[in-house]
Amino acid sequence: MNIEKNVHNQTYSLNCRGKLISLEKPLIMGILNLTPDSFSDGGLFNQEKYAYSHAERMIKEGASIIDIGPQSTHPRSQQVSAKEERKRLGHIISQLKKEFPETLLSVDTFYAETVQYAAEEGVDIINDISGGQFDPEMFATVARVGLPYILMHVNPSFSQMHDTLKHSDIISDINYFFTQKIEALNQLGVHDLILDPGFGFGKTIEDQLKIVQDADLLGFRRWPLLIGISRKSFIYKPLGLSPLEITTQTQALHLNLLKKGANILRVHEVNETRKTIEKFLQLS
Repeated sequence: MNIEKNVHNQTYSLNCRGKLISLEKPLIMGILNLTPDSFSDGGLFNQEKYAYSHAERMIKEGASIIDIGPQSTHPRSQQVSAKEERKRLGHIISQLKKEFPETLLSVDTFYAETVQYAAEEGVDIINDISGGQFDPEMFATVARVGLPYILMHVNPSFSQMHDTLKHSDIISDINYFFTQKIEALNQLGVHDLILDPGFGFGKTIEDQLKIVQDADLLGFRRWPLLIGISRKSFIYKPLGLSPLEITTQTQALHLNLLKKGANILRVHEVNETRKTIEKFLQLS
C-alpha cells in the first residue's frame, strides 16, 4: 500500500510518481480554471499566458498543488468533450512542471481520456468530481497511470450532479459511497486516495453545514481529506452576498475544518488560506 498513516497523530503521505508527499501539515490546492464559463472566474485564465501567470502567483503565495480544470461544473454549465478538454489543456501541464518542478499538479476531469493525456504531460494527481461514475473507463485508467486519485461524493451523472437528493444522514450516505468506491479502486490496485465530500454538489445548505460539523467522521479518518468550499453557494446565499464577498466567512470555516482533520484545502484565495493554515498550526 502506497499510502501511510500514523494512527496517533493522523498524518498521511502520498506517492506521487515515486516521491512521498507528506500531509503532516495541511496543503493548499490553488484552483486554475482554463474555462470560459466558470462561475466566478470564467474566461480570466483560459488563455495560456494568463493561466501560466496565475499559477505562478498562486505558487508564490503558498499553493503546493495547482488544480487545473478544463471543464466547468457549476449548475448552468454545459458538458464539453474530452477532446475539448485536451484542447484547453494544451501543454500547460508540461510547461508548469518544467518551470515549477516541486509544485504538484492535479487535473480536474471526469474523462479517462483526459487522465491519460494529463498523465503523459506529467500531472501528479487525478481530481475526479464524478467518483468514477461519468466514464466507465475512469477507475481502470487511474490504476494504469498509477497516480493518486481524489474521490469525490456526487450524484451518478453529469446532468444530475446538482440535483438535491434527500439524505436521512448525509455523513453515513457519504461514507457508504466512499466505502463502495474505495473497495472497487483497491481491487484494481489503487491505494493512494484522497476523499472529497463534494461541497456544492447536490446537497442542501443544512447537509453541507452538517458535513462541516462532522468532517472528522468522513472516511472514518482512514484517508486524507480534501475540502473545497471556496466560493460555494451554501456560504454566500444565506448571507445575501456574492461569491467574491465571503473571504472572512470562508476562512472561519476553513479553520474549523482544519481542526476537524482537513489535509488539503482547494481554494481560489491562496494568500488568505495560507494565513489561516498558519493560524491553525500556531493553535495546534
